[in-house]
Amino acid sequence: MKREEIERIITEEVETIIAGTPLELVDVEYVREKNWYLRVFLDKKGGIDLEDCQSVSEKLSKILDIKDPIIDNYLLEVSSPGLDRILKKDSDFIRYEGRMVDIHFFKAHKNTKLLVAELGKKQDDGTLIVRVDGMEEILNSKEISQIRLHIDF
Repeated sequence: MKREEIERIITEEVETIIAGTPLELVDVEYVREKNWYLRVFLDKKGGIDLEDCQSVSEKLSKILDIKDPIIDNYLLEVSSPGLDRILKKDSDFIRYEGRMVDIHFFKAHKNTKLLVAELGKKQDDGTLIVRVDGMEEILNSKEISQIRLHIDF
């Protein structure tokens, strides 16, 4: 089974597990590093805690043991997406509007592959409005490889 199909199946299972709770599924990734990892990233208003992760992990493990959709050996990790989370869903863009973000481009944009900007609105036409040094800029989402929350140390 392809990685994308596994991620889709796991997404559906996790969405069922967390239905009716304050938890939100942020992302699912099935990746090979040294070993295969099935990572489930959760969040909720105020942040998730260890009990949230443990509860979802235990319920998902039981389902995976029964349905057995993954033939490879893998490690299951259920966690928070972290402070520098990747923004993917429309709800992410709404929730973090006005926050500073790191925008990574596939190809250099105005001589840079990384832009730090204030997140504005994501438009239906595939553009993203941001503010850079107080000036509004419109970016084509197809040119953006990744958007993460910016962390200032």
